[in-house]
Amino acid sequence: MPLVPSLTGALGVAGPGWTPHPDVWLVCGMLASAYAIAVVRVGPRFVTAGRAVVTRFQVTCFSLGVFAVLVSSDWPIHDVAERYNYSVHMVQHLMFTMIATPLLLLGTPAWLMRYVLPGRLLDIVRTCARFIPALLIFNVVLVLTHWPAMVNASLESGWVHFGMHLVLFLSSLVVWLPVVSPLPEVPRLQPVMRMLYLFTWSIVPTVPASFLTFGSKPLYKFYVHVPHLFGLTTLADQQLAGLIMKIGAGLLLWLVIAVVWFRWAAEEDRANTPRHGLDELDRELAEMGLRR
Repeated sequence: MPLVPSLTGALGVAGPGWTPHPDVWLVCGMLASAYAIAVVRVGPRFVTAGRAVVTRFQVTCFSLGVFAVLVSSDWPIHDVAERYNYSVHMVQHLMFTMIATPLLLLGTPAWLMRYVLPGRLLDIVRTCARFIPALLIFNVVLVLTHWPAMVNASLESGWVHFGMHLVLFLSSLVVWLPVVSPLPEVPRLQPVMRMLYLFTWSIVPTVPASFLTFGSKPLYKFYVHVPHLFGLTTLADQQLAGLIMKIGAGLLLWLVIAVVWFRWAAEEDRANTPRHGLDELDRELAEMGLRR
């Protein structure tokens, strides 16, 4: 069932009618259900009596993370990405890597992460979630998932597509751990190093983005033979995808850098203010010939 004629005219071609994706609903439902069951049944065994198993902030973040996975994987984004525009495919990837995964991590309490990462698995994650390994893992996956042969294969096979998204999702969890890890055993970087890490991360994706933005011919043969929404040509759609990767990801990372900076400045101010107050009191008492 096509979209209404007025919208079809605005899109340039007949857009995708609503298509149910029960597999996506099942995955998101399982993710939300597993979280709820863990909070109710598992959490109380690991949390000291009198302390909250999970905070309202964590529940909100995890819920928004699941919602981001649902929106990016369901109609219409999924359908347009697979059948029409590669630029929308790039939006889908950004929602996975820059929105859903950090929200899911922020919503995960430390006891839950220990529960799902037992023993040796936690050691592996700790090793991977360091400055250099995390960036290397994510950016190698980023390049591979945008390699023409891999993109074309994923669009021809649902299983390959699912596998690529799973690998991209897992690698994005790793790359966000140095920034928003809830687990002391996999510590967040110190604020200065965290900002340097995010800055480095913001630069590396410009390399594959440049190939898309400044390419003189389409890189993905699949999109050459499909109609494009919004009146875009195949090359213009590819160039738009490159701009989305470069500018969209860069703006989000710089926004996080700004948040880290202001929080760090506020913490430093709070840490220094009491000491300054005590120093001033010492000076006043000394002038009076007294000592605390």
